[in-house]
Amino acid sequence: MAVISLRLNTKEEKMVQFLTEYYEEDRSALIKHLLQEMYEDIADNNIIREFEKKEEKRKVSFISANRILNMLK
Repeated sequence: MAVISLRLNTKEEKMVQFLTEYYEEDRSALIKHLLQEMYEDIADNNIIREFEKKEEKRKVSFISANRILNMLK
């Protein structure tokens, strides 16, 4: 397991303090949580970009909610 030293200015320290209290997590858990969220944002953005590329090439189709419900019957 790696140990990381993190330097924060006063404003950043106040943000961390606020977030630790708000989410009821210690600093370590908070930072891990935020890293996971940021990583998921990147993954989501990659999926969106791929979809948009397909959409530009007109390789996207949609199915109505009614059709999906009928398929489940």
